[in-house]
Amino acid sequence: MRGWSAGRVVAVGALACVLTLATFVTVGVARSDSASGDARPDALGPGIVTVRLEVRDSHFTPSRIHVVPHTEVHFEVVNHDFINHELIVGADEVHARHDQGHEPWHPPIPGEVSVAPHTTGSTAYSFHAPGTVLFACHLPGHLAYGMKGSVVVDAA
Repeated sequence: MRGWSAGRVVAVGALACVLTLATFVTVGVARSDSASGDARPDALGPGIVTVRLEVRDSHFTPSRIHVVPHTEVHFEVVNHDFINHELIVGADEVHARHDQGHEPWHPPIPGEVSVAPHTTGSTAYSFHAPGTVLFACHLPGHLAYGMKGSVVVDAA
């Protein structure tokens, strides 16, 4: 590496390490899904589990959660934004009822909670049948902006 400064050599070495780690992480994530349709090795449950959803820039993290049937998820929703948000979890009928965002505030009931700026709210929801269940914020414009996610109930 004739003519290269020590700083440049260190920077190239660091970049190589980062790319190697990124490849390892990507391969690890790709391998965590089961091709057979069985539950993922990292699926939560059964029983009661707690999932912390972080809200930043009107997006949920994580946006996809895997559980096994008969799992009750206690959602802790941490709102880091400067605006109100909500978490609505449930079947299509539930989301259709909230689609227009006419309820500016929800008392904490199963599957629904409003979360003021820089606070944490909680709600619980039970998942039984395999399939995908949507969670979203239906305040005006939030869902259209992409404030949604899903809970995938994997086959046991």
